[in-house]
Amino acid sequence: MSSTALYDLSPALRLMIMGLAVALGPLAWVWVHNKNAPVAQRLRVLTLVTLFLTFDLVIFGAFTRLTDSGLGCPDWPGCYGSASPVGAQVHIEAAQTAMPTGPVTHSKAWIEMIHRYLATGVGVLILTLTVTSWLERKRMAFSPWWPTVTLVWVCLQGAFGALTVTMKLFPAIVTLHLLGGLVLLALLRAQSLRYAELETPPVQGLGKGLRLAALAAFALLWLQIALGGWVSTNYAVLACTDFPRCQNSLWPAMDFSQGFTLWRELGAGHDGANISFQALTAIHYVHRLSAYLVFATFMALAFCLHRLPAWRVPARWLAGLTLLQVATGISNAVLGWPLLAAVSHTGGAAALVIVLSGVVFSGRGAPNTAHASKLNT
Repeated sequence: MSSTALYDLSPALRLMIMGLAVALGPLAWVWVHNKNAPVAQRLRVLTLVTLFLTFDLVIFGAFTRLTDSGLGCPDWPGCYGSASPVGAQVHIEAAQTAMPTGPVTHSKAWIEMIHRYLATGVGVLILTLTVTSWLERKRMAFSPWWPTVTLVWVCLQGAFGALTVTMKLFPAIVTLHLLGGLVLLALLRAQSLRYAELETPPVQGLGKGLRLAALAAFALLWLQIALGGWVSTNYAVLACTDFPRCQNSLWPAMDFSQGFTLWRELGAGHDGANISFQALTAIHYVHRLSAYLVFATFMALAFCLHRLPAWRVPARWLAGLTLLQVATGISNAVLGWPLLAAVSHTGGAAALVIVLSGVVFSGRGAPNTAHASKLNT
């Protein structure tokens, strides 16, 4: 495996074709069901489909990481220079024979490559949104720069995906890759709302105080996700296997300096030696302590939103997802990090990003309707 080139662009074109094949199904569905609809509606539906597939991609990315499949193909963008594990069977077989439970096996290679195919397909859909927005810019009251920013972001996210492999699951890179995927969800959700406001009036706006509370909750969510990603990428989930105590203590022995040294290799401390258990405990416990604040903030915000008739649905989603995060978070610790709970915990975080993005970016006033009459096919 050490002799494998980290970057081999020879299968890149074939990988792009695979991504195009993944994207053709959603594109055909949107076209068939909305071919006579106004252009804003078609773009909104395509954005929502892309949002759904990006959500699936985030969950599958968590599954890839949690099954230790992130290095199932140790080069990028293909697999041992091939566009699929089929062409890399000899290399995979050799690696699996040398290390039967190592990072490279046939199943892990397929999991890793399916993740890349899905990511490429999402990229094709975002590229389609961007190109269409620019072509139709004179017929819409919507700036094409929003989908352009989303396209730039997905390209940056692809670069972090490459670094995740080539830097051998470097914790800071893996955490940034997770955050980047969730930022992509927020961008797509905001974009879908802007298209929707071209067709229908915006929902009831939030008062200044409630909007500030929503923004504060949104900021707390990103902090908590970053801390959670740091726990997962450092494999610190099982540093505390009891709740609410940790190691039978309310304040266990912790090494914050080593635990929160951000630029270091997986399993290493700031001095290059193996990371200590006290450092892993610090990583886990900070995430847990922060969760108490996040829980109280989200439930209070959900209560306030529920008092406004137009915001009752997102309020219920916010409360329900917050309770789900509590349940899956505790399950991860006390049940030994089961795969279902771990993947669900990432999925819950992604769903919270979508819901809170909807709260933050909705109800900000009437849209620009200067060219509303041009919203036709």
